[in-house]
Amino acid sequence: MTAPVILINRLIKLLGALVKGLSYIFHFFFPKTRFTIPKYSKPLMSSSQQTKIPKIIWQTNYSNKVALPIYVNYLFNRIMSPDFEYRYMGHEDRDEFINTYAPKNVQDAFHKLTDGAAQADLWRIFVLNYYGGVYMDFDAHAILPLSKMIKEDDTELFLLNKQHFTNYFIASAPNNPILQKTVNLIVDNIEKRKIDGGVYQLTGPTVLNEAIGDTPVNHRYYRITCNQGSFTNEHFQYIDKPRGKWTHAKKEDLIKD
Repeated sequence: MTAPVILINRLIKLLGALVKGLSYIFHFFFPKTRFTIPKYSKPLMSSSQQTKIPKIIWQTNYSNKVALPIYVNYLFNRIMSPDFEYRYMGHEDRDEFINTYAPKNVQDAFHKLTDGAAQADLWRIFVLNYYGGVYMDFDAHAILPLSKMIKEDDTELFLLNKQHFTNYFIASAPNNPILQKTVNLIVDNIEKRKIDGGVYQLTGPTVLNEAIGDTPVNHRYYRITCNQGSFTNEHFQYIDKPRGKWTHAKKEDLIKD
């Protein structure tokens, strides 16, 4: 099974490369054109399959007005998972959600963060632990339909890359002890201003891996599950916010004084 899926992955990458190439031409002639990602989209088709992990795709970004390849990436995920509803939250939506549902210590930690990606790191873990569902980064895409990868009795699905577990794709039922531990660790990092490792160690994959530790978790390898950057790149994702990616954030500015 692995070899055919890797072949599918490579074919998707070829399709993505074509999309990126055509998008450079498109935005050369139409530099101001943007496409709107909906804040909510119901499932494209009904399904009788009942799963412990809710059939919700969660995503966030600094804006839902996006360049062509980001919109194609969104459409690809919708087509690949037609029985999932889709929910997008922007900066203000994340604030409102955290203010409404999170305990005060999480709210306080969240509002101390100055970087959007760091806020998104905390939000994604909290929303999955609260509601459940599947989180994917804005530039990520499933390689197979989610319903083919998430089994009925699965309560979690983590993504393993070459080095460790990553947080650009996480699927979980509500009330996952590992996610709750991750939230607690992120809050502790913020309160203690552990900024030396930047976003990656303050709120990102490093914290998730610390929470998992030696605990056995249900996981899949990224090459047969979910990839990043096939359809888009930093230029297109941050087309209206140059140098907006978390890698450009200064660690000394990550937390408000």
